[in-house]
Amino acid sequence: MPKYHVVIPAAGQGKRMNAGKNKQLLMINHVPLLIHTLRVFEEDLLCSEIILAVNEHEKEVIWSLIKDYQLTKVTKVVIGGKERQQSVYEGLKVIQGNPIVLIHDGARPFIRKETIHQLIAKVDEEGAAVVAVPVKDTIKQVSQNQITATIDRSSLWSIQTPQAFHLEEITYAHEVAVKEEVVGTDDASLLEYMNRPVSIVQGDYENFKVTTPEDLLFAEAIIEKRKGETN
Repeated sequence: MPKYHVVIPAAGQGKRMNAGKNKQLLMINHVPLLIHTLRVFEEDLLCSEIILAVNEHEKEVIWSLIKDYQLTKVTKVVIGGKERQQSVYEGLKVIQGNPIVLIHDGARPFIRKETIHQLIAKVDEEGAAVVAVPVKDTIKQVSQNQITATIDRSSLWSIQTPQAFHLEEITYAHEVAVKEEVVGTDDASLLEYMNRPVSIVQGDYENFKVTTPEDLLFAEAIIEKRKGETN
């Protein structure tokens, strides 16, 4: 199975967390959220390199954490943009060659290595792929506080990260987005804009993005659960 590089945007301030600082520096089980995420890739033998995109005011703090937690695969820390899309693009620019590249949210610490490897295999076969889970809830279309339709959820998936591509293709998609002023909700949407196919790899519901204060409690519960899995 081929190796990969990963770009992790971590420049956002996470306003919905109401923490007064970058949520990725918040402690979960006595370890910063971002470090939990980075450790997944640090410990994966298929990961060649980790590139972080951070806020310029936090660059020194992030480098200190990387050294303190002995994360040897973080080779570059670039300055991100105001939007996630800009941060990812800055990270892509510093990768050499045309490897498989993963793009992963810094606030998703619970991606499993098995899922990453399934994603790599899918990209190697089909060119672009994202991790996703089927939608569980009933979805309603609403207008002016009135339900107008119930959406068939059998074809609906909730998209997660990592999202995986060949570097040249996703870089070109970002270049097109800059030129044509396209803002995507995720990186896969930039390929969709160019009518390029993107495949799905089913993940699991534990791979959620830590966004609100309640999510910190869920995160700690998952950590405790996984300790039991390894004992």
